[in-house]
Amino acid sequence: MRVVVVEDDAGMAGAVVDGLRAHGFGSVDHLSLGLDLLTSHTAYDAVILDLGLPDLNGYLVLRQLRKVSDVPVVVLTAEGDEVAVVSCLRAGADDYMVKPPRVGELVARLEAVVRRRRATEPDSSVVVTGDVTMDLAARSVEVAGQPISLTQKEFAVARVLAEQSGVAVGRDKILTEVWGEKTAATSRSLDVHMGALRAKLNRPGLIVTIHGFGYRWAR
Repeated sequence: MRVVVVEDDAGMAGAVVDGLRAHGFGSVDHLSLGLDLLTSHTAYDAVILDLGLPDLNGYLVLRQLRKVSDVPVVVLTAEGDEVAVVSCLRAGADDYMVKPPRVGELVARLEAVVRRRRATEPDSSVVVTGDVTMDLAARSVEVAGQPISLTQKEFAVARVLAEQSGVAVGRDKILTEVWGEKTAATSRSLDVHMGALRAKLNRPGLIVTIHGFGYRWAR
């Protein structure tokens, strides 16, 4: 499981990261800014989020994240009053803990929200188009039986399209889901990643450009 701790206090973040790793979580990253989470959320299976971030209000981060992702979120913050808890849960948090956390309890809560989220997911996570196979759960791609190495962003772009194969997907939707924002810079980045993705797949016609709108993953 890939977990990210979004916390601006380096000491608190270090303690949480170390605690999770000690409990068997091999992939645990640390981010200090809410914007960094919004632009990289596709890389993670679960999020531990502080509300008092230096760039964006934690409630705003939650609301923006929920527009593009259902990744499980456990809020970890110093705010423990009822109003804060209720507001946070209504903004999209799956669970809530007050600092300082007991690591064992944090781990149990994290595992519980991930289990609940996975229980609601469709059973099928494999998309097959011709000789191209995408395993969305395993984050793997094969072409003619051979594994293809994609970057995080390349896979995320392919996933947005493949999950809706045969349906035209707008550039704005791809930018929002993969980068978390629509700017000139992210639009250029999409063009670069799309070119690299097409080159690696080497299947002309698999990803069709819909001029003036976006792209379509062929059936």
